[in-house]
Amino acid sequence: MSVEEIRATIKESIANIANLELVDITDHASYKDDLKLDSLTILEIAVSAEFCAAVPSSGSGLEMRRRVAVTGIGVVTSVGTGREQFWESMLAGRCGVSPVECFDTSSYSVHRGAEVKEFCAKKFVLKLDAAQLGRASQFAVAAARLALEDARVRIDSLDPGRVGVSLGTTSGEPQEIERFDDSYMSRELNKVGAEFIARYPCHMISAHVASELNFSGINMMIPTACAAGNYAIAYAFDTLRAGRADLMLAGGSDAFSRITYTGFARLGAIAPEICQPFDRHRKGMIPGEGASVLVLEPLERAVERGARIYAEVTGYGLSCDAHHMTAAHPTGDGAARAMQQALAESGIRPEDVSYISAHGTGTPTNDRLETVAVKRVFQETAYSIPISSVKSMLGHTMGAASAIEAAVCALSVFNDRIPPTINFEEPDPDCDLDYVPNYAREHRVNVAMNNAYAFGGNNASLVLKKCEV
Repeated sequence: MSVEEIRATIKESIANIANLELVDITDHASYKDDLKLDSLTILEIAVSAEFCAAVPSSGSGLEMRRRVAVTGIGVVTSVGTGREQFWESMLAGRCGVSPVECFDTSSYSVHRGAEVKEFCAKKFVLKLDAAQLGRASQFAVAAARLALEDARVRIDSLDPGRVGVSLGTTSGEPQEIERFDDSYMSRELNKVGAEFIARYPCHMISAHVASELNFSGINMMIPTACAAGNYAIAYAFDTLRAGRADLMLAGGSDAFSRITYTGFARLGAIAPEICQPFDRHRKGMIPGEGASVLVLEPLERAVERGARIYAEVTGYGLSCDAHHMTAAHPTGDGAARAMQQALAESGIRPEDVSYISAHGTGTPTNDRLETVAVKRVFQETAYSIPISSVKSMLGHTMGAASAIEAAVCALSVFNDRIPPTINFEEPDPDCDLDYVPNYAREHRVNVAMNNAYAFGGNNASLVLKKCEV
């Protein structure tokens, strides 16, 4: 079927749905004013959200858009490596912040970060030479292996050409640039070897994962800063729905670096001791590092092989503030549009959301504007939805952040438990929602939303829900 025929089929479906009133358009029209969409666009969102749209695939003819399940979780963080240790730390409210050890901070006014301690790359990098991989690549490979093990997937049972990798990052491998700079400053450029070229480019992170695991399908690296993990998961989600892969490894990875730390220090954005999202006396973020990879696969395939299904990914929303390099839009417009689009694509009403994983960096402006955006989207319902920021425990892991938080959402949906926002001492009148202060909470989580906002105004919201087969 040609593209023109597909479009004609979709338009006919839209017309039929409108005439037969098979969809309650009012659920979707509530987004119309904020999104500035016309009636036809609202109908198109309704169709894509609540019906299976026909899309071209590598198979024959047309196939229905697949549902996508999360069946494996692999994480590397400052509070634990592997799903079990990580989740236990999240529920315990464990803090991974400590004095920075990987470089000398004596010339800085701040000295704390959330580093991954005692990480042994050789435990996870089994095929490649671990010493030839940058730290972000090592984290990514480790998280990918852990995710596949958690999903109980045998690598040799997969068609390598039908398995893809989609990862996000903020900085790639900046520590390699730092080594180059050290050599330059000491006039020892002759000591910079060819391995620098193999380690430095950010696209090598996903390439190293694919090479280590022998996966020759789609390979994508998305550097949309602190929203990159959600962007990468969204790309993998679309890839699977379109039938272009049988399994995707999706997430993000970033390593601690002088470049990143110096940048945030010069912005005055780093807190001196702890990260206190949404607290009245919050003083800033804490830089961190880590990685998270999710195993995503078509729901029918997961059910067929008897996989444990943590959650179903139902939709996402992306936007750009187009406002400022580092500052969010003062009305929360871009963040609100990303959340509204994610809900619309998922066919989920605001009042059905059970938990929001906040971007929650701990900076005064970010937390205030995120609260504004959540209220704009959820209105009165916002006050009854638990919201927490795990950056209070992990620091800000940059391009890995929203991927780690997607893992948190999947585990919250699966376990009906919500991790806390720790270090919460005094409510802020401008941040007056339920931020799950200091202690984890048992709570029925049918639908979770994961928010991520990045420099450049890049916004990404992801929706996951309990899987109903």
